[in-house]
Amino acid sequence: MVALRLPALTSIFTSSSATAVRSPPAIFPLKNRIRLPIRRPFTANSTAEKVVAPEVGDGKGKVVDKEKDRVITPRSQDFNAWYLDVIANAELADYGPVRGTMVIRPYGYAIWEAIQEYMNVKFKETGHSNMYFPQFIPYSFIEKEASHVEGFSPELALVTVGGGKELEEKLVVRPTSETIVNHMFTQWIHSYRDLPLMINQWANVTRWEMRTKPFIRTLEFLWQEGHTAHATAEEAEKEVFIFVIYSVFQLVLLYNRLLLAVLQAMQMIDVYTKFAYEQAAIPVIAGRKSRVETFAGASTTYTIEAMMGDRKALQAGTSHNLGQNFSHAFGTQFTDENGQRQHVWQTSWAISTRFVGGIIMTHGDDSGLLLPPSLAPVQVVIVPIWKKESEKTGVLTALSSVKETLQAAGIKVKIDDSDQRTPGWKFNYYEMKGVPLRIEIGPRDVSSGTVVISRRDVPGKQGKVFGISMEPSVLVAYIKDKLDEVQSSLLERATTFRDSNIVDVYSYNELKEAIAQGKWARGPWSAGDEEELKVKEETGATIRCFPFEQPEGPKKCLMTGNSADEVAIFAKSY
Repeated sequence: MVALRLPALTSIFTSSSATAVRSPPAIFPLKNRIRLPIRRPFTANSTAEKVVAPEVGDGKGKVVDKEKDRVITPRSQDFNAWYLDVIANAELADYGPVRGTMVIRPYGYAIWEAIQEYMNVKFKETGHSNMYFPQFIPYSFIEKEASHVEGFSPELALVTVGGGKELEEKLVVRPTSETIVNHMFTQWIHSYRDLPLMINQWANVTRWEMRTKPFIRTLEFLWQEGHTAHATAEEAEKEVFIFVIYSVFQLVLLYNRLLLAVLQAMQMIDVYTKFAYEQAAIPVIAGRKSRVETFAGASTTYTIEAMMGDRKALQAGTSHNLGQNFSHAFGTQFTDENGQRQHVWQTSWAISTRFVGGIIMTHGDDSGLLLPPSLAPVQVVIVPIWKKESEKTGVLTALSSVKETLQAAGIKVKIDDSDQRTPGWKFNYYEMKGVPLRIEIGPRDVSSGTVVISRRDVPGKQGKVFGISMEPSVLVAYIKDKLDEVQSSLLERATTFRDSNIVDVYSYNELKEAIAQGKWARGPWSAGDEEELKVKEETGATIRCFPFEQPEGPKKCLMTGNSADEVAIFAKSY
């Protein structure tokens, strides 16, 4: 039997006193343009055709043809154009030949691989195993869970012809896997001894989106999706006495099974939260989705919500308590220790390549991409500088020695010793690529046995330090310290930005005003679905979540004036 490893209840239900800058909160606590090499641009209209970029001003009254001299649009001028420029120029992705699809290029995929590497460790530490399910799903499977088919029907891609013949039953190209997972679970789960069953798969997903945006919303994207099935008769037995009447035993048994499913869903949203804070340097807010925003087929959906640079919300990861909805629809049952047939309790949870988009929009600036060191494909780039051919050999020898020293210490380092570009061009290029640190080595540095180091997150002379020794122990310690500083600085900066753009509101008028200003509104809420939809219709904002971190004291609903137990966060979103 696979053992489910859950955090101690005290870590979930008690508040923490102080939170370090690099650590997430507990789950339940009370300019100038940079001219770059020519790249084929992304545009707001996803198309496979070649797009001729419009002429734009260079800020000095001069018109610049972007086809001849690629520039990154300033974030403050046009956030969407800036985002697409960064993706194109940093070589993260390109458009696929089918409208709404994208090709993830090596540099962009390397970021996704860093996410996979971290997550795989965490999934296995918590008792999950990787496997793979087919991407073709019989349409009848989708129809079995009513709310599931209703929620996904507009986004389904269907296969009706195979091998030149009309199929007897149309197939759905995987939009998510709850249905096919349950079909297989019914064949694998027979007894309580087969539980818990906890699996994860890394796969592609197809959802026929009408409005697409690279990494954020595309017809096909990559993700991981975890699926678990639970029965907790053994836990329930620990809580009952031998003389407890049968009806009370059944009630306790039901409660414990539900509790374990809830804790599993909560455990995974905690994994996502820690990843966002500690690896991506994104200060997400974890919480529960409203009924309107709950995943189709789930009893409860938990989420992590991130504020992007344009102050829109990005749902960065979700974990669903499916209850017994799918197990009833598919007949996923087991025989418990008393010989009784029971339906399993289930969860599912996922993050996707939209996290890459979230990193771009959280940290990027007018110079381009800005990557947290923990996820950067290249943490340090070394650029040589020489004028005379006689200086070249000594500089390149020093470069090679520094690279070997850093690589031996586990630092991801790259040398750019190409002759085709000037050092100044390389500086701009790797700043645009978001490399956290740059090392410069010239003839004087070779003579003095030192290097020059620049931080990507601190522009200009303020971020440049001269005279750092090449001596391995000194250099490695300095580089690791600076990488940690960059990681912490990005999180601190993003947290300050987020907190300064959340407004506490106590009436509907205050909510509307906050949303009109482009900010997030946080206020008491106990109104129903109808009122929630009214807010969406009139402001364009939705309830992003009911945060786990809630203020104490009595509250009155901002919409109805009735008593409210929780505050909700409203925002416009991607």
